[in-house]
Amino acid sequence: MAGELLDNKGRGDAAWQWPAIHPEGRKIGLIATAISLVFLLIFDWELIGWPLLALSAGVFAFFRDPERVVPQGDNCIVSPADGLVSMIAEVEPPAELQGDDGTGMLGLPPGPVIRISIFMSVFDVHINRAPIGGVVRRLVYMPGKFMSADLDKASEENERQHILMERGDGVAIGFTQIAGLVARRIVPFVKPGDMVAVGQRVGLIRFGSRVDVYLPAGTDAKVMVGQKMIAGETVLAEVGKQQLLEGIAH
Repeated sequence: MAGELLDNKGRGDAAWQWPAIHPEGRKIGLIATAISLVFLLIFDWELIGWPLLALSAGVFAFFRDPERVVPQGDNCIVSPADGLVSMIAEVEPPAELQGDDGTGMLGLPPGPVIRISIFMSVFDVHINRAPIGGVVRRLVYMPGKFMSADLDKASEENERQHILMERGDGVAIGFTQIAGLVARRIVPFVKPGDMVAVGQRVGLIRFGSRVDVYLPAGTDAKVMVGQKMIAGETVLAEVGKQQLLEGIAH
């Protein structure tokens, strides 16, 4: 009926449900489960089998892929990752996201901008989502180290993947997927030229990592250090809006 409030799938009633498991993790989880069952049912080695079975459940949980309700707003920049805001700093964007990449397509302009760093533990959902809707203009993979992702220098020294997106009005956002101590693979779901919607899945990082978001010039963060983010739902900032935030942890 007109005016009826619906859930994120267009139904009248909302209910909790088990989150889907992303295909990237199903094979790993099934292999781990099969190995644990071999130890339990064939060799009867419970000391090994039960811990492996618990690890299998953990693998499935790690690759969970819940649905998200994306905020509707022309200037909203949403979080690309689940996790904790570990740093907010004014920095120069990475060189890989600036200038001409050889195709004639310009990247982010030089000059300091606000960078929001979101740390993902192994308990967070690791599916990353687009902070804005638009065209993927650039995707640059950089090999590197596997230091703790919560260190500031991880932005420049760890294995990482830069993604540059541009809205229809020319506003560009850059963000970087950064591997951590345990993470050993960054998996992209998109490529340059793809058109994606805000909150759409764009990739994942296996096992504990970080995502840096570079806000447009003249835009301040609407979140604070220590705040919990939900990918595709939490609004990080509004394009062109500047404000001073203060908060108290409880």
